[in-house]
Amino acid sequence: MKKFTALLILLSFSLTQCQKKNEFISQDNLGYKAETVVDGLDIAWGMEFLPDGSILIAEQEGKMILFKDGKKTQVKNVPEVMYENQGGLLDLKLHPDYVNNGWIYFSFSGNVENDDKGSNTTIMRARLKDNELVDKELIYKATPNTKKGHHFGSRIEFDKDGYLFFSVGDRGNRDVNPQDINRDGGKIYRLHDDGSIPSDNPFVQTTGAKAAIYSYGHRNPQGMDMNRETGEIWVHEHGPQGGDEINIIKAGKNYGWPLITYGINYDGSEITKDTDLPGMEQPLHFWVPSIAPSGMAFINSDRYPGWKGNLLVGSLKFQYLDLVFLENGKVVKEEKLIEGMGRVRTVKEAPDGYIYVSIEQLGIVKLVPTASQK
Repeated sequence: MKKFTALLILLSFSLTQCQKKNEFISQDNLGYKAETVVDGLDIAWGMEFLPDGSILIAEQEGKMILFKDGKKTQVKNVPEVMYENQGGLLDLKLHPDYVNNGWIYFSFSGNVENDDKGSNTTIMRARLKDNELVDKELIYKATPNTKKGHHFGSRIEFDKDGYLFFSVGDRGNRDVNPQDINRDGGKIYRLHDDGSIPSDNPFVQTTGAKAAIYSYGHRNPQGMDMNRETGEIWVHEHGPQGGDEINIIKAGKNYGWPLITYGINYDGSEITKDTDLPGMEQPLHFWVPSIAPSGMAFINSDRYPGWKGNLLVGSLKFQYLDLVFLENGKVVKEEKLIEGMGRVRTVKEAPDGYIYVSIEQLGIVKLVPTASQK
């Protein structure tokens, strides 16, 4: 009897481990399973899908990896990153015309000045040739450098007109950076694909302003995607203790941080009594308590009929993928997916129509609809 019981325990443990490593079966009647596609990754902060079916991956520690035909190859000539705390090699984004021009955009905590003052969010582009980055170009470098190791922002997106958007967090200087358009930090930026400033950016004619700024009053935006139906850029950003937000980005608008917030300090003290003020945008949605959002993707694929048109947001804190249901531009319901697999860092809809999710200390999984979803 003891041997039989031990055998059952061993079998149960083996099946659980197999499920954790290779496949997560939905227990919530939403109709999907999560299959591991790339394993053995630490923190895959960014990923993109190349036309040949390979996956380009940015590991936060500073490695860029090409996953092709089941094998991982480290890309050469990646710029040096300041890997510390929340810094490192961060997001990746292909140019909309990548097939013809080969440009890959990426963000990282960089110090191109070669000083001893820390780092700040840096946007570069390069081409990939024979597993090496070539033709590297600096697109934008936020200043000044600081040794504070958090709030880099760093998400990258293109809109339907080919403008390059990216985020820079407040870099831990909330009382100065977010509300000052003469300074980098706590902003969403818009550039041409070559790094030049669009002539209709909202602060181009404002003396002293950073002309690349498109919106301000942000804390630490780590999710960004274009809504294909409207062409709008949506972002989410970390609040403090509570008050994570989803925002629709509009030219020249002030999103309020830290003058308005639905959160409090980590020690429980009050930041401000105000959750709204004249001239400041309200979030489309906010979370209290914080879920620590990272990564965001609209579901455009026909592979998920019950989910199409809605939004996916990763939760670092509670380790799930949040399926956010939208109606008429409003959040009406949320469902938790792949709960308990690990901290969700990035989510992408790939050209094959499947949703891929980066989970820290695990790798990249693919959400596959089951019969009930189809």
